[in-house]
Amino acid sequence: MSAVIEIEGLSKTFQSFRRGRRVAVDEFDLLVEAGQIHGFLGPNGSGKTTTLRALLGLVQADSGRMTVLGEPSPQLLPRVAGRVGAIVESPQFFGNFTGHRTLRLLARAGGVPVARVDEVLEQVGLRDRGDERVKGYSLGMKQRLAVASALLKDPQLLILDEPANGLDPAGIREMRDLMRSLSAAGVTVLVSSHILGEIQLICDHVTIISRGRRVASGRVEEVLAGHDRHEFLVRVAEPERAAELLGAAELTATVDGDSLVVGGATDPTVISRLLGEQGLWVSELTPLRPDLESVFLELTGSGGHLSVPRQVDGSGRPPGDPSNASIDLDVRGVDA
Repeated sequence: MSAVIEIEGLSKTFQSFRRGRRVAVDEFDLLVEAGQIHGFLGPNGSGKTTTLRALLGLVQADSGRMTVLGEPSPQLLPRVAGRVGAIVESPQFFGNFTGHRTLRLLARAGGVPVARVDEVLEQVGLRDRGDERVKGYSLGMKQRLAVASALLKDPQLLILDEPANGLDPAGIREMRDLMRSLSAAGVTVLVSSHILGEIQLICDHVTIISRGRRVASGRVEEVLAGHDRHEFLVRVAEPERAAELLGAAELTATVDGDSLVVGGATDPTVISRLLGEQGLWVSELTPLRPDLESVFLELTGSGGHLSVPRQVDGSGRPPGDPSNASIDLDVRGVDA
């Protein structure tokens, strides 16, 4: 596959009087190849949005090399801007304009046939709401409108920052189906999201960032496999006795009520054989596979709240995305 996005050694530091020096991105690398749906994950303040803004020329990086569709960014980004659609941070629109009028204006500004407006409204499920004023839209509808604006140019590369924000479960599923259909049509998608279950369902590759540094990257199944502890949930009539037998066989066994969590056995038949030979019959033997959420929390050091990561790289540097200020990154944002 050819690289659609390449980032090597990206660094960005912000300085403010009130908050001092903050390292937002620190020697970060990212590779997105053609045809991928690539998940970009990290806690709040980890550097995701700063990375996307730097890639699209919306903030100047301190150092590093970036290319988009083979062109150096941001220097030659205008050469490929017509093939890139993106939304970064919360979209902003004129409330008194209808959704249809908003997209018509963006289409004309971007040199896109106005006929595309109805097509993209249909794609994001707003065809019947296009004549309503944007100020009456829910947060989810505004998010759909932002995605529609990014699709206007029929892009080869689509960059979506939290596209499921504000969507209900049905809307999240529709967004998932949309990304799959775009990928099937040859569009490369880079998507950031806090809905880790969705990322695991939709993405084939993933990159995880924490404290501005890459902590994992690769195919989703490979990232998960790298954190598989080969543990099994075992239900048996005498869990305490079973734990002793398994421990004597140099397996780890932790009793939890009427079950055990057994580790160190790559072949589950070893567990059933050891217990069966002593007259303990296993009623349940279930592999405990890591999911993307558990791996994410382990790598980023996040607890129950994803916005509070701990330091993982030993640098002692504070976290940082520069701000939560909203920007209008639709067709005009990419063309800027």
